[in-house]
Amino acid sequence: MNLTDYHAKYFAHELTKRCPSDSVDKLASAVAGAQVDLNPHQVDAALFAFRSPLSKGALLADEVGLGKTIEAGLVLSQKWAERQRRILVITPANLRKQWYQELNEKFFLPCQLLETKSYNAAIRVGNFKPFETQDTIVICSYQFARSKAADVANTAWDLVVMDEAHRLRNVYKPSNVIANTLKTALAIKRKLLLTATPLQNSLLELFGLVSFIDEHTFGDLKSFREQFANLTQDEVFATLKNRLKPICHRTLRRQVTSYIPFTKRLPMVEEFTPEESEDRLYDFVKGSVNDIVISRLTPRPISGSVPRMVIAITIRCAVTGSALAGGKENGV
Repeated sequence: MNLTDYHAKYFAHELTKRCPSDSVDKLASAVAGAQVDLNPHQVDAALFAFRSPLSKGALLADEVGLGKTIEAGLVLSQKWAERQRRILVITPANLRKQWYQELNEKFFLPCQLLETKSYNAAIRVGNFKPFETQDTIVICSYQFARSKAADVANTAWDLVVMDEAHRLRNVYKPSNVIANTLKTALAIKRKLLLTATPLQNSLLELFGLVSFIDEHTFGDLKSFREQFANLTQDEVFATLKNRLKPICHRTLRRQVTSYIPFTKRLPMVEEFTPEESEDRLYDFVKGSVNDIVISRLTPRPISGSVPRMVIAITIRCAVTGSALAGGKENGV
């Protein structure tokens, strides 16, 4: 390939130019070959994660269905292009293969699934640091990362991505062993947390997620409670928003309807009247559960495990549900 002086200078410029952390040009070369159709909010989220090079991480909290995995893939692609390739992805066990396929097929990033079997196999062949891979993104489950917390802590990660991060929102509670173990192991590592529900039951859950990234954002639990106990005051609410602004980015579905055509769903209510035979079946099963299951599962106080009565109620709901009520058609 013969290059003119002009083209040689152009390519040299493209290879050596430096872009601001909040510039779209920063991502352009890293995702040029990616097999994804990017939306503006996804690019914004990825740039938000790069906005402050001195921060300890970011929380991407877009609503369900807006492509948080794609946003994380953009960030990982840029890190990869910058030769910062010690990357760990921690995800629920049932999502490990999905992450593997997404990063491989859409962003062409080499990955490996690390679990007990592959970990032990690496140890047997003399690799005593299985987490320290060469030019490969490591993907593992929360449970495995917790069991190998010492290895996770001793690896110099360039970035740690944590999917379904709402699992960590109760980290302020000592009873959440997995969250507290990982928080200690990743204390000085740069983290990218992904969740669609950063807040569900209590404002303290938001405190937990943010403190997982940076403990200094809100201070300790006591001071957070005292300062943000009354969000009805405009000044207090504004202070909370300002504290979250540098660390949390969230996009709502209603903000992207101009370029994403969501399926319009219309709820329909259908009246259902069970037949006499179905009523008899329901009463029979309910009576059996009462007489056999509940009588044998003596209620006991909650002591760190699920109470027996909760198990009994769960069983009762399962066996008296609509699946069995409609069993007449299946010959029941």
